[in-house]
Amino acid sequence: MDLVLNISDDLLLDKVYAHLVPLSAFLISPEVVNSLNTTAKYLPLASSSSTWSQIVSHLPHPPLSHHELASLYSNAQSLPLVSAWPRDYIPRQVASLSVITLVGIHILYFLFASLSFKYLFNHDMMRHPRFLENQVRLEIQTSLQAFPVMTLLTLPWFQAEVMGYSKLYDGLDTYGYFYLFASVPLYLLFTDYCIYWVHRWLHIPFIYKHIHKPHHKWIIPTPFGSHAFHPVDGYLQSVPYHLFIFIFPLHRVLYLTLFVLVNFWSIFIHDSDMVTGHIFEKAINGPAHHTLHHLYFTVNYGQYFTWADRAGGSYRQPESHLDPLLEVKALKKD
Repeated sequence: MDLVLNISDDLLLDKVYAHLVPLSAFLISPEVVNSLNTTAKYLPLASSSSTWSQIVSHLPHPPLSHHELASLYSNAQSLPLVSAWPRDYIPRQVASLSVITLVGIHILYFLFASLSFKYLFNHDMMRHPRFLENQVRLEIQTSLQAFPVMTLLTLPWFQAEVMGYSKLYDGLDTYGYFYLFASVPLYLLFTDYCIYWVHRWLHIPFIYKHIHKPHHKWIIPTPFGSHAFHPVDGYLQSVPYHLFIFIFPLHRVLYLTLFVLVNFWSIFIHDSDMVTGHIFEKAINGPAHHTLHHLYFTVNYGQYFTWADRAGGSYRQPESHLDPLLEVKALKKD
């Protein structure tokens, strides 16, 4: 996320903060004026300032040294448009990360879910007897309600990453090219195994009732149901993705790419597809496996692979006779 934040600062946010929280606004602050023991010749600046500047002047901001303030006052009439909140100011980072995360998850959700719904999801499934009335609208509504709380819960991870506490790195050969390539399956295996257990624990009756049950409201999910869950549920299943980079080194661009692809995969496996018999079926936890999870609840907890379910005794093999589309076809015959 620090990469995204830097790009956003370069392209847009530096200008936004320069207008929203301009440094010039704090030259009218009584606290600043008193600290400099300035004379009346500086006071007209306050009277000529806008109402917004006067409001902004009461906001917290990083302290400026006496020398810096004196320098600013000496050039007050030609002060460049810069923000009083520099890039490393934590309140600015938190505000920026909140907006970036909310905008980003909405874009990813609506882009990938819309494409999957249009081109991959079998719309005949909407005639399934267990498909809810207005379900797509309800899935979207539930997702939109979850996003702000999930963002709030996730912010400490992103903030710690921006402050340099993670093991993200920039150079392609920092840990060697072998590790660069090996870190991809390591990331997938680590997060898959962790999510397996988080997901399985979410099915403990007491936890399931209060946190995970809303997601299983969608017996026949659409791609829009991928993020339609209790916000704590969504956050807990995302923790392994954030935790990984505080334990293992990972290239910064590679992490961002994997993070986007993870969101795509989460949407992809919610298309209620039951294509069976392909060569990856016994290794990859695809849409057919996750469809069975929504139908039977206590099987196929994994995210990408089937190995954790096999080891944990919760694996169920997708078979053509389990396809919920058969119930739709039977209704058509009747």
